[in-house]
Amino acid sequence: MRRLWIWLMCLALLPLCAAAEEPLPVREYEFDHRAYRSYDSETLKYKMETFNVHGVRCFLTKVWMADPGKQIRKATADWKKNIQYPKAMTETIPGAALAINGSGYWSPAYPDVPEEYPGQVSDYYYTPWGSLTVTDGEVFRKLELPFYGLTLEADGLHMYNGADPEEVLRAQPSQTWSFRNLCPLQENGQVLTPRDWHFAEVKARRTVIGRVDRNNYLLFSVSAEGGLGLTLHEVNSFFQKHFEVEWLFNLDGGPSSALIARKKDAKKMVRVMGGKAKDIDVMAFTELPQAE
Repeated sequence: MRRLWIWLMCLALLPLCAAAEEPLPVREYEFDHRAYRSYDSETLKYKMETFNVHGVRCFLTKVWMADPGKQIRKATADWKKNIQYPKAMTETIPGAALAINGSGYWSPAYPDVPEEYPGQVSDYYYTPWGSLTVTDGEVFRKLELPFYGLTLEADGLHMYNGADPEEVLRAQPSQTWSFRNLCPLQENGQVLTPRDWHFAEVKARRTVIGRVDRNNYLLFSVSAEGGLGLTLHEVNSFFQKHFEVEWLFNLDGGPSSALIARKKDAKKMVRVMGGKAKDIDVMAFTELPQAE
């Protein structure tokens, strides 16, 4: 009986042990440039670098968080009502130090709702792409269609490539971000992007995020300085040449692209790239909230 009691106690403590798992260290990369901007605290560190790829100015932000599940945040425009400037949305998130644009969205100007989605096209105006939308734990949309996108779960961001929304919800995500069905770009070193996908062949401004490990992420922001931008094939080639990622996902781009940052002792966020067009949501990175 005593052995059974000890065994049950060990099982009960497993979740606490997992929650107390030590963070992985800040990742060092061979691809390294001088810091354009940086942020350094005990729970959040980022180094933003800028350089040219095929003549186009790009920004790579190397991010480390002590507990990504608690430090990645989302802010959104009003459901089915409007879109908002990314900087304004970011400023509603306490302690945000870095942010990028998030999901694609539908509107009268961008009405390309997939044919398999039920209802009228106008039913989806001013809502994000994706068969599943979760914000702060509340489910706003759940269709019986595969989900392609990112979720924020207890241990950080996860990428889903055509998953059943019920399966996704079993992981208890607090947030989702989504774009077109083929926007999962890489998984475990394998490129997922079809060579004949026209969207991937167009040079454009881009916002791409990759997970290196549970504490380290890469943000790749492609501007239109020096050209029209990069194709997704060029983005894939850049990452395969320089980095090993668990996964890589293409968020909304073009005019929606935004990279916003704040220096450690500054109060205001500053647009580093893009951010002049309104978006449906943003992904922000904060220091670890203090326990109450």
